[in-house]
Amino acid sequence: MDFDEIKDLRDWLQVARDMDALTDVSGAHWDLEIGAISQLNYRRQQPAALLFDDVPGYPSGYRVLTGSVSDAARTAMTMRLGQGFTDQELVQALVGKPGEWEQTASKFDPIAVDDAPVFENVIEGADVDLTRFPVPLWNELDGGRFIGTGCIVFTRDPDTGDVNGGSYRVQMQDEGRSVTVDAVPGKHGAQHIDKWLKREGRVPVTISFGHDPLLMIVGGTEVPQGISELNYAGAITGRPLEVVNSEITGLPIPVSSEFVVEGWLDPSFSRVEGPFAEWTGHYSGGDSPVIGLDIARVLHRDDPIILGAPPSKPPHDYSYMRTVMKSAMIQEWLVHSGVPGVKGVWADEAGGGRMFVVVAIEQRFCGHSRQVGFLTAQSPAAAYLNRWVVVVDHDVDPTDLSDVIWAMSTRCDPAADIEIMRKSWGGKRDPLLIDGPSYNSRAFVDACRPFEHFDDFPAVAVASPRLLKETYEKWGHVLGADVPVPGGASEGPTSGAVTAMTDD
Repeated sequence: MDFDEIKDLRDWLQVARDMDALTDVSGAHWDLEIGAISQLNYRRQQPAALLFDDVPGYPSGYRVLTGSVSDAARTAMTMRLGQGFTDQELVQALVGKPGEWEQTASKFDPIAVDDAPVFENVIEGADVDLTRFPVPLWNELDGGRFIGTGCIVFTRDPDTGDVNGGSYRVQMQDEGRSVTVDAVPGKHGAQHIDKWLKREGRVPVTISFGHDPLLMIVGGTEVPQGISELNYAGAITGRPLEVVNSEITGLPIPVSSEFVVEGWLDPSFSRVEGPFAEWTGHYSGGDSPVIGLDIARVLHRDDPIILGAPPSKPPHDYSYMRTVMKSAMIQEWLVHSGVPGVKGVWADEAGGGRMFVVVAIEQRFCGHSRQVGFLTAQSPAAAYLNRWVVVVDHDVDPTDLSDVIWAMSTRCDPAADIEIMRKSWGGKRDPLLIDGPSYNSRAFVDACRPFEHFDDFPAVAVASPRLLKETYEKWGHVLGADVPVPGGASEGPTSGAVTAMTDD
């Protein structure tokens, strides 16, 4: 099956299987085993997608998928970009795409149809029981079973009618009879919720728990206000998504969905939510009352599949996807802002794809590195919960933390080259947040060679890419196949190190 033919999660699984990128796991228990196996998988050099079946206590065919977008191959496949990308090549392939998708999204309004496979099973009222499904207890200290990790939560702006799809954590409550939805303050979904509560006292909501992982990606991406994630996904795939408009909530249900709940967020249903292992690698946010969903009905396909994307200490399920998406969006924004010489961006997984951002530049003028650092720290894609921005010269590979730390150690004077920005956009997921407003500070580290000494700065003690390439061609049989060899042929001792970077 071709990438462009993917219409739902089952198509996606077939393509992943054809790529030899899907591993079947039979018999793992929902109580911690699925989560622990997934964590071990993420720490592999090439993590697989894992499809859990035959979960003890549940019918065969009731499945859970994890690791869907935890490497370059499956992320590129999910984004319909092709095959064979390195990490930085994937970032460069994505640069320019978000702007293109934003511009064309209006051409991809969802198409309403009358039926979908998710209506094969309809459960209503007193029969609602989410414990019928193998919802994992992902981590040992979690406050409960989180059914929504790779989910997409649909809300509507009551003023404009705009539909938003956001990926928020959703905890199973009341022994499976309800859920809580922890929408991040400031995000578009949370704004919709606030408006509905002020106007009607409750909020219509539809949540999909299984779907093409592309919907999880767009649900976790800063899609501009006024553009529906459904349109955005349509722009990515090049065709409008099909939906069924719910007669209960009025919200769209993707035809590709495996498993859906519908109802109303109601303050009278507030429940204690959390704690939950978050993308920061800590149990951020604690446990606190969160508005609950009064479930009107549950829809699911025969043999439904839950799309899991449990966060934890990075690397975790979606840290790789967030890293490449954030890196591309930050680089695109910098270039469109008129900043010259940007050669690469990497929002490293160690910071959850948000908190540690590296930008490689070719210095053009005095103050260039400072301009890039400050703009990056407040760029739309990097502003939320960023902690560190490191700017390096273009001979440093931003995807290689060892290379970045080397630049910080040899080209940065802490007294002169570290700046602090205060009262920036933080969030309740910040493990340093105790009480009060969720501001955070961020450090800008100038790890570039001083511009005034650029030409006479000590040369880097490394063989030229040409020499390394020629040597490997002659002696590669001794060194083995896993040696990273530059692809360029520049004579300069410090040039060509970042071969996938773009020219402006």
